[in-house]
Amino acid sequence: MKLRETVIQAAYSLRANKLRSWLTTMGVAVGVFSIIAVMTALQAVDRSVASGLSSLGSNTFEIQKYPATFFGGHGRSRFINRPDITYEEGLAFKNLMGKKVDRIGLKVSRSGNQAIYANRSTNPDITLFGADENFASANGFDIENGRNLVKNDIRFSRNVAIIGRDVLNTLFPGGENPVEKQIKVNGKLYRIIGVFMNKGAAFGQSQDNLIVIPITRYLAHIDIKKSISVTVEAASQKEYQATIDQAIGAMRIARGLTIKDPSNFELRTNEALVESFREFQRTISVGAFIISFMALVTAGVGIMNIMLVSVTERTKEIGVRKSVGAPRKSIMRQFLLEALFLSLTGGVIGIVVGASAGNIVAVAFNLPPILPLAWIIISIAVCSGIGIIFGLFPAYRAANLNPVDALRTGK
Repeated sequence: MKLRETVIQAAYSLRANKLRSWLTTMGVAVGVFSIIAVMTALQAVDRSVASGLSSLGSNTFEIQKYPATFFGGHGRSRFINRPDITYEEGLAFKNLMGKKVDRIGLKVSRSGNQAIYANRSTNPDITLFGADENFASANGFDIENGRNLVKNDIRFSRNVAIIGRDVLNTLFPGGENPVEKQIKVNGKLYRIIGVFMNKGAAFGQSQDNLIVIPITRYLAHIDIKKSISVTVEAASQKEYQATIDQAIGAMRIARGLTIKDPSNFELRTNEALVESFREFQRTISVGAFIISFMALVTAGVGIMNIMLVSVTERTKEIGVRKSVGAPRKSIMRQFLLEALFLSLTGGVIGIVVGASAGNIVAVAFNLPPILPLAWIIISIAVCSGIGIIFGLFPAYRAANLNPVDALRTGK
């Protein structure tokens, strides 16, 4: 029998037992779905992490009370019980560092704020920052219109604000100039002195939905007990690591720690953030692979059982074909193709559904659709292997049936 005829015959045999074929296929689809969905989602988040490196400026790191990530949630109570980093400690840190760095910025923030201008208002999802004059440069922002905060704004606790592009588009549509206009943020008036250039999204969140006011005004009128973050910009990449070491020592002194006391603050760098995610990604990938492998092995056993049942049901057909001269390899090839079809069909379904589910995460992170080609190729190869390995014994058994016995016992 030619290969084309063998393929047609295999497809016809599977179509004759639709329910059984469908259930077997679904077993493979579940295994492939789990790995493709997880890897697509992880690649989406991975791209978001890569684009999120711009959330800190060049040669910049942060000192804060909490770590940047809580993957696993271990030791959370230890971080919560730490004393806040106060504004006074931040000022002491700046004095200790002196002129060893380009810029040191102090900031504090709160989410869930609403801004109002005239009869227009934003959603209550704005991040309100209290910061000093170094906020923009240390965090990778540029001023598009108006001016930046200056030292006197901080010194005299002025009620001025710089707004992000999202706030501008909502409160001042149609190109209206917002500078020197007054807005209300949570019922308090602020005079707009500048607008940040569009920065885009990082980690699935817009970086332009923000308002920045002087940190002194924030602490005096909004939340005096809030822990601050200290952003440090090294003079160059060459001095980056040395600046980190100096900053750790200066912050320990500013917080009154002795040589025996552990550091009660965290250092956030772009590299540490990415490495933390990579560790999380590896753990999830291994878990997804193990689950997928178990599901595929189980599905492979199902394929073998279904094919053995098919051999039993088609014993007479096999006997007739062998009696008219069908070679062993032709019968064996047909049953192998049937097992391969079952496995690959399930694999294709799992790939399509898994990639679609994983891309829901890509949409959530404002990323273009992602196709994990490497994992798709691996999945197809594994499904092919599953079909051939678990279809080999039934195919061998069918090919070695005695034609006389097959005609006598077949139905």
